[in-house]
Amino acid sequence: MLTVVMLVFSGCNDSKVKADKTLTVVRDSMPLMRARDVLTLISDSGVTQYRVAAPEWVVFDKKERPCWIFPHGLHLEKFDTQMTVTAEVDADSAIYYNSEEIWILTGNVNAVNEKGEHFESEKLVLEQNNDRIHTDTKVKITQKDKIINGIGLESNQRLSKYTILKPTGIIPLDAEEDEENAGIPADSSKAGD
Repeated sequence: MLTVVMLVFSGCNDSKVKADKTLTVVRDSMPLMRARDVLTLISDSGVTQYRVAAPEWVVFDKKERPCWIFPHGLHLEKFDTQMTVTAEVDADSAIYYNSEEIWILTGNVNAVNEKGEHFESEKLVLEQNNDRIHTDTKVKITQKDKIINGIGLESNQRLSKYTILKPTGIIPLDAEEDEENAGIPADSSKAGD
């Protein structure tokens, strides 16, 4: 009888250890929070920097790289210290890595800077700590008088100073432009200055 009791208790202890290990592994892939129809403000040191609106927000706090995932898209507005919107971004999906302060926006990414220039790409990476936005995908920038196409972009966070890494064409929006101006000038890889 004592042998049977010992086997039952030892069996319970083993399954508890297995259950604990299973729970630990599962917890890594379980979200801390899942919210729908989100509208939130993000601040740093008491200063509001962003407003985020999204159909769904999933927070993973136990992953190797803790992150927020916006699987069904988001609308992000960046504020200056006067709470004026300095930039806006829409994306089909996004991931924010908390500890690194990096946003990866994918899908149909559309951004507008404070000059009203429109940026379109399949992917934008925003590194908050480095004041940097970049991509290696196709980029289309619509300015008041022209559309600039290219591959790859390097910019500051405000999208006010940017470089198109491989320009592929400039299309004037003014119908009276000379056809020779439709080509790419030698210094066209720098824009937004």
